[in-house]
Amino acid sequence: MSFEQAAIKVEKAQEFSRLQAAVEQAFSPEKAERFLKQLDRKGIRVRDFDAVLQQRILESVVGEAELNAQPLYQSLPVSDQAQMREFCLSKLESIDLALRHKFKKLYQYY
Repeated sequence: MSFEQAAIKVEKAQEFSRLQAAVEQAFSPEKAERFLKQLDRKGIRVRDFDAVLQQRILESVVGEAELNAQPLYQSLPVSDQAQMREFCLSKLESIDLALRHKFKKLYQYY
């Protein structure tokens, strides 16, 4: 039997999908290297989603200054925030292996 994540209903679907689209764009193959370079410049680990939001890295990579990802994320209920963090973790693990190796310092645990 394999693990299957329970489906949890998203409470604020519009805000969640807007933030999810920005995350998907940042982790897309054509923007992933730029995203990782910005994390490296600012000394942020890939799993530190709060720092990514605080430093407005999503906005700069996606090119949407009006996105305001951090307030958007904070407007989500805790269950939606947890699902967004889980979504980000799954996306960062899907980045091309060569890029992950190039930026291995960002992927390392402390």
